[in-house]
Amino acid sequence: MPVGRFIGGIAAVLWRPDQDRYLILRRAATKDFGAGHWETVTGRVDQGEGYIEAVHREVREEIGVEVTIEFIIGVTHFYRGDTPSAENELIGAVFCCTTTDPDAIRLSVEHDAQRWVTAAEAVAEFPERWLGHVIARADLMNRMLPDELRSVMQAEGYAF
Repeated sequence: MPVGRFIGGIAAVLWRPDQDRYLILRRAATKDFGAGHWETVTGRVDQGEGYIEAVHREVREEIGVEVTIEFIIGVTHFYRGDTPSAENELIGAVFCCTTTDPDAIRLSVEHDAQRWVTAAEAVAEFPERWLGHVIARADLMNRMLPDELRSVMQAEGYAF
């Protein structure tokens, strides 16, 4: 297969440790792709920007808060839309994040509703969708990741 182009993307799964819940957002009816679907903060990596910078920028743009990256949940590869093509191919990284003030979240025009759900609720409501799987993985990692390792990852950062 020839070398091609693809879009870099991020997803930020916001976790609220005090309630052990995860933030989901409903895409506004005006969106060109996935209108009315529930998701997490998502976005593209801009030219000249790294994944970490993109996480912080997209979270600020979409929900208006600053976050701490807790850990990387995983990576993804998909096509945005119904037809796979080079123009809509995305390579993404998915991050679990927290914020010091979850009550300060304010939606942008990209979303028209928000909910905090448990991992079990996400899996039950979205069993076949990416959203249920990614929140289940975040929850598993939150329960299993040793505090010492989490502290080291936060102190050292994620970019090389």
